[in-house]
Amino acid sequence: MSFDGLFTHAMVSELKETVLHGRVSKIQQPYENEVIFKIRSNRKNVQLLLSAHPQYARMQLTDIPFENPTSPPQFCMVMRKYLDGAILEDIQQVDNDRVVEFTFSSRNELGDIQNLVLIIEIMGRHSNILLVNKQENKILETIRHISPSQNTYRSLYPGAEYKAAPKQEKADPFEYNKRLTLLAELSFKEKVSWIQQSFQGFGKDSAEELAFQIDSHPEDAPSNIFQKFMSSFKNNTLSPTLTISGRKEFFTPLNYTSIKGEKQFFDSLSSCADRYFGNKAERDRVQQQANDLFGLVKTETERNEKKLVKLEKEFQQTQKADRYRIKGEVLTAYLHEVRSGMDKIVLDNFYEENKKIEIALNPRKSPSENAQAYFSRYQKLKNAIIHLNKQMKQTKEEIHYLESVLTQLEVASPRDIEEIRDELQNGGYIRKKRKQHKGKKRPASKPDQYVSSDGTLIFVGKNNTQNDELTMKTANKSDWWLHTKDIPGSHVIIRSNDPSEKTLEEAAMIAAYFSKYRQSAQVPVDAVQVKHIKKPNGAKPGFVIYEGQTTYYVTPTQDLVQKLRK
Repeated sequence: MSFDGLFTHAMVSELKETVLHGRVSKIQQPYENEVIFKIRSNRKNVQLLLSAHPQYARMQLTDIPFENPTSPPQFCMVMRKYLDGAILEDIQQVDNDRVVEFTFSSRNELGDIQNLVLIIEIMGRHSNILLVNKQENKILETIRHISPSQNTYRSLYPGAEYKAAPKQEKADPFEYNKRLTLLAELSFKEKVSWIQQSFQGFGKDSAEELAFQIDSHPEDAPSNIFQKFMSSFKNNTLSPTLTISGRKEFFTPLNYTSIKGEKQFFDSLSSCADRYFGNKAERDRVQQQANDLFGLVKTETERNEKKLVKLEKEFQQTQKADRYRIKGEVLTAYLHEVRSGMDKIVLDNFYEENKKIEIALNPRKSPSENAQAYFSRYQKLKNAIIHLNKQMKQTKEEIHYLESVLTQLEVASPRDIEEIRDELQNGGYIRKKRKQHKGKKRPASKPDQYVSSDGTLIFVGKNNTQNDELTMKTANKSDWWLHTKDIPGSHVIIRSNDPSEKTLEEAAMIAAYFSKYRQSAQVPVDAVQVKHIKKPNGAKPGFVIYEGQTTYYVTPTQDLVQKLRK
């Protein structure tokens, strides 16, 4: 579902009930296209998120914590200058479009009250957030600058004259009261097209739901069904719904029966949006921040996989070593039958009941030199077996380590990326940057915390540095440790010496969720007390060995993991 005009209308109503007349206490811009306003309203502190992300543009209240950058971007500094301490006086949607105006009152440098309007335009890749002085009709700042060379109709940059986005000549569905008998004669696809072309704010999912309702109730007039559909928005009798259909998810302000799948219902549109956008937006940020790391780790993994194939082929060749030894010994036993200048000879093989064996000879060498050559080749291959076994073991460990890093990148939050980058630098995979002037040191991130159904604390390492610290230093010897069996993933610690079976199962599901097989069913997870964990000398970060484990088979679910998150 797109964040269409109907969803925007419903969200405006929700925000009016929650943050209207609240005071801005803090402003953050954690990411390039997103700004957070912390507002004190109705004796509560809430976070208002405005996003101009090309794919995830939206406005909502959010409970997701965000990390502040070390230095605020320009847009954030301007917001703080004009809106820090301001009162949110009004929230208005423009013509049921995806444009919303937040009107703030604040005092300027002279102490005079001024009214400023923060406008969010939810328009896909053209989304933007603008701070406008409506009295002077001047733009104070925008989160994305649009120069005249980029858009001749509408320029968006500080100091430019504000010009509203072009309006669409469509009917306002909240004011429409004409008969819709035409819809009864159209096919489903034609209905959807007509609804979207006729009414402002109808996204495809909403148009399909209205068309579905009309087709499902042929006995009722289309106008009645339309008015009934719109009444839920007018009366604010909504049922925020997330529908999971296979690998696709849809968020809707009502239970759209035209969308089939597993339904989840929420108390508010914002909590539904948090559930839908939270992971998707975060994965997108991680992909942007760690795009080079993904490429590096995949390239290194492929290189080591090719190396392993080559080593295994060489190892297969070494299995012929005994054949050279046997030929050398048979040749030595029958030296008296070998004449100089022969290029081959057939002798009795006393290792196989005197079966005949053909032995190739170098005519330029004496019989004894030929025998010695076979022994030399045997010894060389025998030594190679030791070397190849060592090389294959190291290469397999390298592949396993790189797969663990790739898994961590796939489940990492943006704040985990720099620690993974540091780990790869320390491992020699990335060239270390020259030391720059001393600035604010980045604090080390901490393992995620979860609480089981019976109140037991569970820790989850999100990178190999955290895994080593958590398992080998932070955890008590009597605590319980969990990890997916022979599968790259996070270390999980239960802070208890005698956890319940329910806690063990929940911790196993968390371990499975933060592993390479998070999308699989029946994932094997080993559980053992920390005292049975050992880290071999020289082992890669995050690698440990253990014994005496119990293996659980679980199917991880995102909803359970989020529910247990502390």
